Amino acid sequence: MPEEHKTKHTIQRIGGYLHRIVPIVDSTGQVISHVTRPFMVEVRARDVMQMMVGASILAIPVGFTEETWTLGATLPFRNVLALGFVSLLFISAFVYFNFYRFHFKGYHWEFIKRVVGIYGVALIVVAVLLTIIDKCPWGIDNLVAMKRVIIVAFPASMSAAVSDLLK
Repeated sequence: MPEEHKTKHTIQRIGGYLHRIVPIVDSTGQVISHVTRPFMVEVRARDVMQMMVGASILAIPVGFTEETWTLGATLPFRNVLALGFVSLLFISAFVYFNFYRFHFKGYHWEFIKRVVGIYGVALIVVAVLLTIIDKCPWGIDNLVAMKRVIIVAFPASMSAAVSDLLK
């Protein structure tokens, strides 16, 4: 298609949500229709709920295993911190390539909020679940409790990120 017939997309708020409006043009360059797609760069309450459900998907089966509890008690803290760092790295890459790759400029803060939100929600969901089943010894051995939460948050945060992608 010749360069003069190309039209650019626009960003518009429809029903409170941002959407990308892409015009469809015919061979003469006349706009014949528009395609509307959600522009998923803002973090909304719905996204947080999806993160919570997504984190639960893997937090439950992983957090309910004795192997995870033993690993939390025996793995050195620096290894657990490395696992937390790898989690943040994976989440950041996934979020960047699925939400912000072509629209990072101007949405840096939203990117940071989404990455921190995904990991934070996963940590909270895991901490609540492990506390309910009495496998987070808060007040008795906080280090073991934190290690167990971070270990289980690795897969939980990945499932939270994937579920956040669903719209």
